[in-house]
Amino acid sequence: PTDELVVPSRTVHLPLSWDDPATREAIARYMAGVRDDAPWCPWNIEFIRRVNGLESVNDVYDTVFAAEYLVLGLGDVYLGAPVATPLDPRHRLVTTKYNPARTWTAENSVGIGGAYLCIYGMEGPGGYQFVGRTTQVWSGWQQRGAFEPGSPWLLRFFDRIKWYPVDADELLDLRADITSGRFVPRIEEGTFSMAEYQAFLADNAESIREFRDRQQTAFAAERDAWEAAGEFARAEAASAPAASPAEVTVPAGGRLVEAEFAASVWQLNVRPGDEVTAGQPLLALEAMKMESRVHAPMAGVVAEILARPGDQVEAGTALLVLAPATN
Repeated sequence: PTDELVVPSRTVHLPLSWDDPATREAIARYMAGVRDDAPWCPWNIEFIRRVNGLESVNDVYDTVFAAEYLVLGLGDVYLGAPVATPLDPRHRLVTTKYNPARTWTAENSVGIGGAYLCIYGMEGPGGYQFVGRTTQVWSGWQQRGAFEPGSPWLLRFFDRIKWYPVDADELLDLRADITSGRFVPRIEEGTFSMAEYQAFLADNAESIREFRDRQQTAFAAERDAWEAAGEFARAEAASAPAASPAEVTVPAGGRLVEAEFAASVWQLNVRPGDEVTAGQPLLALEAMKMESRVHAPMAGVVAEILARPGDQVEAGTALLVLAPATN
């Protein structure tokens, strides 16, 4: 029976640089290149506070560091990335994800998406709301110290992640030390008992219900504020297929620039009348959380721009018309 389940469950103590400069940089890049008016900008931690009905950002800090995060999945956001949720439902902060997603996230940033926490295994795109940054959870080329020989994974299923605070400079030192084998996180052996956990939930049912009621009320208020501000209308407009011109005129010697795959337009780098060189970035597309630059196939002048940020395009959709250079 499920209630008799007992599994190995180590407690892994990991450093967390709260509101780390690398996460701040990722938010700044997002605001500069994707959108600067998102409800989670300019500070994800304040957004987490608001949608969970907490009184201050210190309450977010206290909740994250008090929690034990049970690892339920590995590899969700690339290489060894754990998906974990707090054992105590009163520590289970919830968020929405970025929409559109970020195109850059620093390696080992720590974020919350839905009710789950994740450590990004490598640098890349992402959508979880940041709380900080930690040390590596993946060692693909050589295992030593914290990484068992032959295994690139730091964490296992049913491990419990327990955070302790460090400042940003100390984290950089620890990140260097864990790859060389000089830093090994403290790991305590233990077990997870389903029967004991169910008893814990029953003993704390009233306070858990109070926490969830407050959280749901705050989340509903946030959603109502988004609707009043036109957030949902903006999202619907962004997801609508781009209108294709009935006829596109390409001047003699010019070129029509088309999308090579289905994506959304998230950034324009030129304006009508701009002179461009061959290979110069014209605009950026986003698909599957990855940014792809569209480059000028020739030197020329931007005659017409046929797409705008937020447009959904398909392979072959006309994006831009280039005319021959004027000299």
